[in-house]
Amino acid sequence: MKQKKDYSRQELFAEVPVPQALLTMAVPTIISQVINLIYNMVDAFFIGRTGNSYMMAATSVTLTMVMMNVALSNLFGIGGGSLAARLMGQKRNEEGRYVSSFSLYGAVCIALLYSFLVGIFLDPLLGILGASSATIGYAHSYAVIVIVIGSLPGILSMALAHLLRNTGFSAKASFGLSMGGILNCFLDPLFMFVILPPGMEVTGAAAATTISNTIACLYLLYAYKKAGKDAPLSMNPKDALRIGKAERKSLFAVGIPSALLTGLFDLANICVNIIASGHNDLVLAGMGIVMKVERIPNAVNIGICQGMLPIVAFNYSSGNHQRMKETINTARLAGLLISCLSIIFFQIFASDVTKVFLSTKTADSETALRTIGYAALFLRIRCFASPVQMLNYHTSFCMQAMGKGRETLLHAFVREIVLYIPLMFILDGLFGETGLAAALPVGEGLAALFAFYLLKRTISRSGDVQLG
Repeated sequence: MKQKKDYSRQELFAEVPVPQALLTMAVPTIISQVINLIYNMVDAFFIGRTGNSYMMAATSVTLTMVMMNVALSNLFGIGGGSLAARLMGQKRNEEGRYVSSFSLYGAVCIALLYSFLVGIFLDPLLGILGASSATIGYAHSYAVIVIVIGSLPGILSMALAHLLRNTGFSAKASFGLSMGGILNCFLDPLFMFVILPPGMEVTGAAAATTISNTIACLYLLYAYKKAGKDAPLSMNPKDALRIGKAERKSLFAVGIPSALLTGLFDLANICVNIIASGHNDLVLAGMGIVMKVERIPNAVNIGICQGMLPIVAFNYSSGNHQRMKETINTARLAGLLISCLSIIFFQIFASDVTKVFLSTKTADSETALRTIGYAALFLRIRCFASPVQMLNYHTSFCMQAMGKGRETLLHAFVREIVLYIPLMFILDGLFGETGLAAALPVGEGLAALFAFYLLKRTISRSGDVQLG
């Protein structure tokens, strides 16, 4: 039975026609990405039922801190997962077990450290992130529960999902994350409108999110342990200590740039929040709505890229570069199609989509309508970034799959620090909040040109296949 399952993964990565293999790996990942996105958006949706723009602005502030959970999970999840896939391609499953165990316990340690540091510096941090006197109370309540208390299950869940997905268990990884998302959809209204009194909706949303993450984490731990019978996945802490210096170096060579990639994206969001809050809280709330809505096509495209990653990593390590290139090109084409369709949709339905996130039927309807006006305008501008964002995601995942940490980091640095963040301040200074929204498509477009050059150069040099 074990041999059959091993052959099945080998066949999927190495022999099944590329479109079918990519579909098999990507569909569960896309579903989990979308459901995971929905459950992150559910908090904003139900908070929006209150019609309170200041509560909505508070979720924009804390979104930056939640995204840091993603960055930290990538350190060991993508770093360890992509390395495990490459080791499988080289038939070095025992070293893969050491890598997976090291990644598991590394994720636990980094999550506990992040929770501790946020707990100590929470209030000053919220001020830096753009919280005002009207929003800091709501933001504090959410951050204590979701970050200080809930980072461990949140970070560990995502790291486990990456490890499972990259060793051929995409469906199990997707089911675990999706289960947490679906559960949150039910727990949010229960805690916000039934269990807790009016005025504590943000606290209720935070409690529902942390409980959902914890249950998802428990399932993924069970799935990981069970999958370890057939894949290079280990929960034995002794295996974590057996990891070799070369494997540890290769893990961090991809994991650190991957974490920094998301961390720099997080830094860009911090800058957006600071600049938007400098206009007023309604601009901040409107931008916060858009930053959630625009993640829908992005989630699909990230799902495609995550499904692509283990196939590219396996064939890169095994030396089948023709199949690797075919996988890369197929994934790129699929993502660009999704992105172009999303632009058409958002141009037509921008107002209708943004109204979903903030009720105009409350006593403060005038404020809500102004917030929605900002959000619809920002969405129509920022949605043009979707195709070039896909090209940037695609490049990063390809280079992570090939173990090219330096190239991944260079791309992230140029994308966020050299291009996008300076453009925010320049265009906002020239054109106000409209310029702030336009900075995304301009910055991502320039970064995509650099990404195309970088990926082409990396692939052309891929004849000499090494571990990292």
